[in-house]
Amino acid sequence: MGRLTTHVLDTSAGRPAGGIRVELYRLDGDGREKLADVATNDDGRCAEPLLEGDGFRTGEYELLFHAGAYFRAVGVALPEPRFLDIVPIRFGIAEAGQHYHVPLLISPFGYSTYRGG
Repeated sequence: MGRLTTHVLDTSAGRPAGGIRVELYRLDGDGREKLADVATNDDGRCAEPLLEGDGFRTGEYELLFHAGAYFRAVGVALPEPRFLDIVPIRFGIAEAGQHYHVPLLISPFGYSTYRGG
């Protein structure tokens, strides 16, 4: 059974990024449907998969990571406007029976992601 998970690591501090708001949308042409609005725990993970079961299906999706609010909350001094505020990651799910893991490595001035499993 397929599922979607994420994990956020603060590479500038060398620790998991707890308390980051994460929104998940299913994209359909010019429209989008909000599927989840959660926050990461102290380990930088969400308590439950973002998608699983009947809700997990092929298609295009977008994750929004509210990184600017996280860095402000942990006391990082940032210029205004921030270089990174909300980090969007658009991706596709091609196989509904697989585990899609979308980790985010974040700092105030850069990020990277990849498909884990």
